Amino acid sequence: MSKPLRIIYALGPEDAVEAYHCWINKEDTPSQVSVAFSSQFYDVCQELDASCYVIASSNQKEFVKSEGFIVEHRPLLSSGAKGILFHLGYIGNGLLLLLQAIRFKANVVVVDSGTTYWFVLSLFSGFGIKVIPSLHCLLWRKYLPLRLIDKLNVKLSTNLFARDSQAILVASEDISKQISELTNGKHRPILEFLSTYRRADFADINESHPEHSPFQILFAGRVEQNKGVFDLLEIAKRFAVDRLDIIFNICGEGSALESLRRQTIQAGINKSFIFHGYCSKSQMREMYRHSHVVIVPTRTNFSEGFNRVVCESILSGRPVVTSAVCPALSYVREAVMEVPPNDIRAYGDALLSLYGDRQLYEQKKQRCLILQEKFYDTTKSWGTALKSILLSIKSEPIN
Repeated sequence: MSKPLRIIYALGPEDAVEAYHCWINKEDTPSQVSVAFSSQFYDVCQELDASCYVIASSNQKEFVKSEGFIVEHRPLLSSGAKGILFHLGYIGNGLLLLLQAIRFKANVVVVDSGTTYWFVLSLFSGFGIKVIPSLHCLLWRKYLPLRLIDKLNVKLSTNLFARDSQAILVASEDISKQISELTNGKHRPILEFLSTYRRADFADINESHPEHSPFQILFAGRVEQNKGVFDLLEIAKRFAVDRLDIIFNICGEGSALESLRRQTIQAGINKSFIFHGYCSKSQMREMYRHSHVVIVPTRTNFSEGFNRVVCESILSGRPVVTSAVCPALSYVREAVMEVPPNDIRAYGDALLSLYGDRQLYEQKKQRCLILQEKFYDTTKSWGTALKSILLSIKSEPIN
């Protein structure tokens, strides 16, 4: 007799309620280009006949309950807090999750990056709850020295990855390497996964040609300093001086948006530096369709996740300009113009190479086509990796 599973899944700001309603109707979530992680979770729970409680972080409370599924949106205790209050709230998030797991009588918890400090999850094993950490971001920034708080957090988290978790889900090779370094190679099983996409969503995106004017460069993501948006401004200024027919399209929102918009106007380049705000899945398809190149200029002061924009660029047949700050680089390097981190001049030069060298541009486009298949392969998905872990738990003898 197999063990019945009762699972809590704590994830970040993904709209898990929207994803649930779409899943019930056998539809994909319209707000995401990739297949939502919560949707993959619902699939796995249904296949394994598991009782599930999904908790997504959100400032707007929402609650849905049906047979076998509970989906809740709730604010994190650390939301909006600063200094010591943030750290206490971040620990509190984990303690509150433990209390919820006990009340739900969960025997498994799956916890995404950004929920709580990883070391807090070591407490769960004392209550007989299996822990599956799901790491979408690096444990520490690759190119900067660790701050005192980060050193403490990483040190305290060693036991979770070495012995207190059932297995570890990771979004990139870089995360695997950091876990191995932290634990001196003595860690629980690590399963790497890729973001998953539907082939149909990219099937009719047209060919791009660099000679078509203007040359369109796309940035998609959070509009923040550490995402390199002000570096883009400097590049655009340089191109304006040379009177190049190049347009920057900025898709996304963030705390730096108004400052960036204001500086763009002051520099007199607002006609070639265009803001599109938040873009839905269908709008992003159009943005990729009209773009020639995608740029991901994340800076070293940000602990970057896999960055799905890189995948979507490749699937759209658009070359990418980025640096090794972005862990996705190692999966698609052949289709990327790689530059040194934080090197604004090098970013500009890479864009100009694609703009002016038709042969190079076509070469990178062909590499995109070769690399696409892995992101359509569901055997490499988060859901498939999670299912394999849960099956091993389900087959354990019942005490």
